[in-house]
Amino acid sequence: MTPADPLLLNTAEITADVYPADWQQQLQQAVRTPAELLRMLDLPESLLAGAEAGARQFALKVPRSFVAKMRCGDVNDPLLRQVLPLTDEQLPVSGYVTDPLEELDNNPLKGLIHKYRGRVLLTVAPACAVNCRYCFRRHFPYQDNSPARAEWQQVLEYIQADTSVNEVILSGGDPLLAPDRQLSWLVSALNDIAHLKRLRIHTRLPVVIPQRVDAALLGWLQATRLQAVVVLHINHANEIDEQLVKKVSELKAVGATILNQSVLLKGVNDSAVALSALSEALFAAGILPYYLHVLDKTAGTAHFDCSDARAVELHNELLASLPGFLVPKLVREVPGKASKTPVY
Repeated sequence: MTPADPLLLNTAEITADVYPADWQQQLQQAVRTPAELLRMLDLPESLLAGAEAGARQFALKVPRSFVAKMRCGDVNDPLLRQVLPLTDEQLPVSGYVTDPLEELDNNPLKGLIHKYRGRVLLTVAPACAVNCRYCFRRHFPYQDNSPARAEWQQVLEYIQADTSVNEVILSGGDPLLAPDRQLSWLVSALNDIAHLKRLRIHTRLPVVIPQRVDAALLGWLQATRLQAVVVLHINHANEIDEQLVKKVSELKAVGATILNQSVLLKGVNDSAVALSALSEALFAAGILPYYLHVLDKTAGTAHFDCSDARAVELHNELLASLPGFLVPKLVREVPGKASKTPVY
């Protein structure tokens, strides 16, 4: 029997098995227009004008395997709400700005952000596999932070010269969008800097395209002497499936510690039931809940915001219902502070 073409299937019929094994091909096939996303999920055309206007400001991009986890016909699906542009994004809201974390003030070299003592962040890739509508870097000038090989050498020299730095964070965009040959070279070079101890990778790719965790990735990750920490970004229990669980197991088998950070999002996970289910599903998958961030006040994202009072109320409900190791730290990032700041 000829395999079904995932481009022609209704999402209710899609399973992970019909997708190409090649993660780059899956990325190329990602949904990039609101009209196609609405058609796939049997959603009303009344959403189209606002979605198209939002997508002109910040492009829509969703891998089909992530769309397959959404409920057809449900405009309030918690995964859909994370990726569907809305008219609300176009409303100017006081206090919501393009660089809420003032990262550009801590950007001494192309591709390097140095905000906290002991660690630096590298923008390894200028894009993500999925464009989350609440992204705090949706306005980030990636065109000015995509180093060529010679410029990466300057970054390495910067790290080599600062012996207080013991941890490097690979970020982006999503660092796992970079080719494995580039990542292997970069991690090998970091490995040679004696005062580094840890390599942290912040990624959403194993969640939206699990096939990205392949033999090549596992190879360079296992080869480093640096202690590897993979921080996933999962906001709702419905994002976790058997494919992700399998890939988490493979990452742990090569020595990586797997953590998760979430963002508290109105209409997505702003209930104790949703947050508790997320923590339970994460731990069952071998992932430890790490941070629950309140929303960074990025222009175009105000409709996702929950008040601090509501965030604290939810966090206290989690403390009352879950063991402590399943309760993520409730934090915000405040420009100029030495670390993430507890909300209470």
